[in-house]
Amino acid sequence: METPAHPPRPEEPRSAAPRPGGRPQDQHPSAQPHEAGYPAHWEADVVLRDGGTARIRPITADDAERLVSFYEQVSDESKYYRFFAPYPKLSAKDVHRFTHHDFVDRVGLAATIGGEFIATVRFDRVDATGRPASAPADEAEVAFLVQDAYQGRGVASALLEHIAAVARERGIRRFGAEVLPHNTKMIKVFTDAGYQQKRSFEDGVVHLTFPLEPTERSLAVQYAREHRAESRSVQRLLAPGSVAVVGAKRAGGGVGRSILRNLLAAGYTGRLSAVNSSFPEDQGTLDGVPAFRTVKEIGEDIDLAVVVVPAERVPEAVAECGEHGVRGLVVISAGYGESVTAGRARQRRLVRQARSYGMRLVGPNAFGLVNTDPAVRLNASLAPELAPRGRVGLFTQSGAIGIALLSELHQRGTGLSTFVSAGNRADVSGNDVLQYWYDDPDTDVALMYLESIGNPRKFTRLARRAAATKPLVVVQGARHSAATPPSHAVAETRLPHATVSALLAQAGVIRVETVTDLVDTGVLLAGQPLPEGPRVAILGNSESLGLLTYDACLTEGLRPRTPLDLTTSASPEDFRRALEQALADRDSDAVVVTAIPWVGEGALDWPEGEVLGAALREAVAASETRKPVLVVHVELGGLAHALSAATATLPASAGPHTPGGAVRADARDTEVVRDEGEPRAAVREPVAAVREPGATVRDEGGTPAPEPGESVAGERPATPRIPAYPAPERAVRALARAVRHAQWRTDTEHPGRVPEFEDIDGHGAADRIAGLLGALPPGARGTTPGPEDTEDLLRRYGIPVLRALPAPDADAAARAAEELGYPVALKITAPHLRHRPDLGGVRLDLADESDLRRAYADLTALLGSPAELRPVVQSMAPRGVDTVVRAVIDPAAGAVLSFGLAGAPSELLGDTAHRLVPVTDRDAADQVRSLRSAPLLFGWRGAAPVDTDALQELIQRVSRLVDDHPEIVAVSLEPVVVAPRTVRVLGASLRLAHPPAVGDEGPRRMPMY
Repeated sequence: METPAHPPRPEEPRSAAPRPGGRPQDQHPSAQPHEAGYPAHWEADVVLRDGGTARIRPITADDAERLVSFYEQVSDESKYYRFFAPYPKLSAKDVHRFTHHDFVDRVGLAATIGGEFIATVRFDRVDATGRPASAPADEAEVAFLVQDAYQGRGVASALLEHIAAVARERGIRRFGAEVLPHNTKMIKVFTDAGYQQKRSFEDGVVHLTFPLEPTERSLAVQYAREHRAESRSVQRLLAPGSVAVVGAKRAGGGVGRSILRNLLAAGYTGRLSAVNSSFPEDQGTLDGVPAFRTVKEIGEDIDLAVVVVPAERVPEAVAECGEHGVRGLVVISAGYGESVTAGRARQRRLVRQARSYGMRLVGPNAFGLVNTDPAVRLNASLAPELAPRGRVGLFTQSGAIGIALLSELHQRGTGLSTFVSAGNRADVSGNDVLQYWYDDPDTDVALMYLESIGNPRKFTRLARRAAATKPLVVVQGARHSAATPPSHAVAETRLPHATVSALLAQAGVIRVETVTDLVDTGVLLAGQPLPEGPRVAILGNSESLGLLTYDACLTEGLRPRTPLDLTTSASPEDFRRALEQALADRDSDAVVVTAIPWVGEGALDWPEGEVLGAALREAVAASETRKPVLVVHVELGGLAHALSAATATLPASAGPHTPGGAVRADARDTEVVRDEGEPRAAVREPVAAVREPGATVRDEGGTPAPEPGESVAGERPATPRIPAYPAPERAVRALARAVRHAQWRTDTEHPGRVPEFEDIDGHGAADRIAGLLGALPPGARGTTPGPEDTEDLLRRYGIPVLRALPAPDADAAARAAEELGYPVALKITAPHLRHRPDLGGVRLDLADESDLRRAYADLTALLGSPAELRPVVQSMAPRGVDTVVRAVIDPAAGAVLSFGLAGAPSELLGDTAHRLVPVTDRDAADQVRSLRSAPLLFGWRGAAPVDTDALQELIQRVSRLVDDHPEIVAVSLEPVVVAPRTVRVLGASLRLAHPPAVGDEGPRRMPMY
């Protein structure tokens, strides 16, 4: 699959980048001499279409031998497509030309695996006649060469993304390529990239030209490819056809031996191998599994290797796996990033080594992987038993938290589809697993415990897409940057935790505070439909428990109905009838059932929990409505267990599954999930307790049979689970989160639009910004424009700033007031005194010169000299509510726009709303109304409502300004006075800098720590 620009030209390079000495294959670019101009930031690891990885890096003079070796492995057909003629070998001049680049007008990139080239791409800048050129020429010819064995794996597509980004950085705006008509694969690479193309056919050659500016379609194509590749890479880890445990000990226990036995006990359906260099040569098996001294002795393909050896021996094990063609690794071994400096360096080397062989890596210091699919039954983890089959996906960055969550979910009767505990998550992260879950038909709800988010912008993008179909519940540990685990070598965001949380909520993430909340919310979403509204019916046999539930609903912003007290003498039949009526009532959207032990004659004559459970099950089965039902019970032994007895299944295609992914209740049986108060004896016995190691129970067709209570692949339980809680507050918190998530889904169906303002002067603003940045001295990181430049830039986007004139003395103040016209305001602008109304540094409604001079004298006598205070005179604005609008560019999250009321609400109480840029009209309206102090804008206590429409327009104009000009890295409008009929900006400041690299922009790349 090739395309040339033209056959290689005979001219010598105009400039080259030779470097003294050599660079070991795929050595980190820090080894590159600075004076050579090696563009280290162009290096990137990428995930290919099949889930493997490759490294993309610039080609240098040290790559001559690699280039020759690579070319020798390319077929004659591919060479013909590249050069339009037979070209069996490269000449010395060819090799020199293709390995010597100036990284400005001539650039070559290579994709490598194992340090060897698998594909190359290059561009040459040309003028209008097609001859070599330098800037300002803005067109280049591009050519690819992909080794035949790697064609069809998305290598050329990844290289095109990266070479296009390099070209844009070097001022190139268009690519041209000439392709033979029969080279359909290469034509497809260009066609599918999403760029606008022009195509012509002349002299038997297809000539393609296309601009390199990203388009909405090209970004969509890029994200879709990223999704497919990353999803596939995780799928290869979770559904391997063969697993090797490297480090399983012959004698005694040990972690490796435990994992081997866990795989056997789970009934893993693929091939197992045990590897340990200390095995004697005659060691044939270990626990019935073929045993080998090295990976290369296995003689068959290995999809997944679980590495459990001391940290100092891991590189040797990884090298063996890479050379054998192993597809993925789970490194259980510790001694990496968690051990600070030396360990973090070892961790970086581990990641680079694994990726150099095209392998994805879970860990190090990982707890392992679990996949309950009956076709796989993978328990490559330290968990002693395979989790029950279910439809919840679980990801954690902590082994200890993973153990706790597995136990808690098991006790409450909620099964898993997959579980990934990534440890230090040096490679595979929550983003990768989200990509997989989005496609996984066996996962309906995603639960995540995160201690760090390395790429918040990408995470929110993926979360928004996933949450639209599958609820995503997240609990964050280490919420403050100072507490981020040292093993998580991520680029930390500078945004406060509250801001990150607000952005996650905007993306549809259900963020909870504790691990208990994570489970409480997860078991509800896994078994119940989303409520259609906030109205809650409450019924039960305890008036006090009903009132506590009622109060909890009000606290969470729900709309509870008056609790129905069935009295303590209520029978299970009374519960059944009351629940049937509540489910049929159109004035409620959810039902909370409260229950305490039955009181009355004959109370011990029947197992109350089991009978009540059967009654509630019957009521839900008879209902034709789809409402969530939750149970709050106190000391009712056996209730939750009795209500989780049904195990029938339905095919996925016919099951009661809502478009949003949550199982919905209909006229079928219902299960109630066990809470943590139930005895352990109520839980299904672990697989390992009833099977011999390696034994797998199979049905008549040879398929592994599901455990009791499990569903088979592709099926969902026909008995949606009703979650049970030991306290009303926990049940209501979970229900409130489900209500808010349902409302978020409704809102996202109509996301709003980013308005087009006809009065914006974007080109003029860009020229002004370029002039200000161009005037910076060498080495300057940015600039804060003066008032005149700031006001000019804002005015070009329809954001006028109320004029203020300096007043260095009383006479100057009088002249300024005369120019502006009375009445005026006198205020101090010294940085350490601004926005301090408690100091009395602002005097308003000064009607004439005598008022002004008197106020000037008072201020300087009270607070200091004019030189210190920097007073200004400003026209009076209409009275209203003082607010603050700010925007900041965060390297990890991107552009974030914030809004709040000035003073104590935002500064003391943190009452600030945040949105990612660009802000739609709906985002702006929601942002204004989401403040706790928002009633002050809408006529609180009889005050006149202010002009929120004008305020929302101002927010959108600031969003457009920042979105159009990434060089504006900070904006602050304070105060913004919102009056009943207008908005006035009284103070403004900007910060300009060359735009930072934002984590989710540019070509696809894996994080490099």
